[in-house]
Amino acid sequence: MKVFEERGITHLDLHGVRHNDAKTDVLEFVFQYQDLLPLIIICGNSNKMLEIVSTELKKEEILFSSPRFGVLRIENI
Repeated sequence: MKVFEERGITHLDLHGVRHNDAKTDVLEFVFQYQDLLPLIIICGNSNKMLEIVSTELKKEEILFSSPRFGVLRIENI
């Protein structure tokens, strides 16, 4: 799990993360950095990874948008 800050926004880069690990990594990241909203999650070009991450966010009723393909922006928890 690679976390970094760019332009004042905290990012989680999921490149190289296994699909099975993504669920817990995403939720840990969101709840750990929730005081720094908005947050960015980089899923890359994997439709499966996008589906996994968006499903987990929806389960927790976390509001997010998709400013471009492969990127999710956490707006509110």
